[in-house]
Amino acid sequence: MIRTIIHIDEEKCNGCGLCAAACHEGAIEMVDGKAKLTREDFCDGLGDCLPECPTGAITFEEREAPAYDEAAVRAEKLRKEFAAELPHDHEGGGCPGARMAQFDRSAEAAAAPTARAVSQLNQWPCQIKLVPVQAPFFDGAKLLIAADCTAYAYANMHEDFMKGKITLIGCPKLDDVDYTEKLTAILQYNDIKSVTIVRMDVPCCGGLQRAAENALKNSGKFLPWQVVTIGRDGTVID
Repeated sequence: MIRTIIHIDEEKCNGCGLCAAACHEGAIEMVDGKAKLTREDFCDGLGDCLPECPTGAITFEEREAPAYDEAAVRAEKLRKEFAAELPHDHEGGGCPGARMAQFDRSAEAAAAPTARAVSQLNQWPCQIKLVPVQAPFFDGAKLLIAADCTAYAYANMHEDFMKGKITLIGCPKLDDVDYTEKLTAILQYNDIKSVTIVRMDVPCCGGLQRAAENALKNSGKFLPWQVVTIGRDGTVID
């Protein structure tokens, strides 16, 4: 599409970085000492960066460019905010409960007696509020988004739903949060192969389902997905 977008004259740019700091959308980055418009779809064309440039290196132009993607901007902001909250995660610092880990369950399952159940949780953390929006365990993952109560109501949750999947759990009522933005970012920034939503047959679980469905729409990806509802008596309703 033809639209208004900024243009940066590299010859005039002195590398001060003021424009990058002024760009709330994160469209401008400093590369090799010069300001660069690295994400055209992050540029809204309003020009907050123009007044900050001391050398007049930034101007408007009308040209072919991708449309401004507000959802992608929000997802990137969320990713950066979460990364800032856990700056030492990979070094083993920070909150132990939020420290990432990935588990290989294959050998454990093969060696276990048939009467003993084996955990099928394949990563940590598993709470939606704690999990990072980007992580190695999301690469090529089949994603399970489950309400907290389902693991207690449905006896065979691990074997029937969690096995072979990356599990994210949450309760929109107790967490008092809309998971849509977080789940959207996870779907956008990772190679997710499918999504399974497991919820209880109670009204508050509708918030989890809606958040997951909205995230699927907002991500712009066409992924296979399904919803499974667990009854309060532990049976699968649909």
